Amino acid sequence: MAPDPTNTQPPQHPPPATFDPNTTTRPDPLLLKHYLIVSLLTGPFFPFVFLPAYCRYATLRYRFDDEGVWMAWGVLFKREINLAYRRIQDINVTRGLIQRWVGLASVSVQTASGSATPEMTIEGVPDADGLRYFLYAKMRGSKGLDTEPASGETAASDELLGLLTDIRDGIGALRERVETLEAARGGEQP
Repeated sequence: MAPDPTNTQPPQHPPPATFDPNTTTRPDPLLLKHYLIVSLLTGPFFPFVFLPAYCRYATLRYRFDDEGVWMAWGVLFKREINLAYRRIQDINVTRGLIQRWVGLASVSVQTASGSATPEMTIEGVPDADGLRYFLYAKMRGSKGLDTEPASGETAASDELLGLLTDIRDGIGALRERVETLEAARGGEQP
């Protein structure tokens, strides 16, 4: 059956999911499915790969607050990373073959620490693009690019502009006076 040429409406797609930092505290259960599939692909080494991955999944916690991102995991050796938004330099979303199949992605957050590896890799978030946009917005906001200056900051910048204008005018007047004196001296000498 041929498509109807009179139908001009675009196909309806479900609205994109939005990232909610207040409800994202644990990884999605699909991450455990991802770990299981990857572990099964290792064959006889399945228990040695799956056990640490399961412990990571069971203990993985996230917190997104006004200051930054906090992430912790571990049973015997607990690891915590607290990363301020202002330190973030780059955010990358990676989707491997199995991750795409289960509907997940990894969000790598890098800082200017000089290390080639990311400072933090957030796994198990179904809306990775929403998380990336959230982190970019927080990163830009913490650096003052998206915020309006406060009234006190505006008054201080106006005062500074006035001071710089007075300095410029004073230097211009000094320059004219020096040129006048040099012209007067130049006329006295033979």
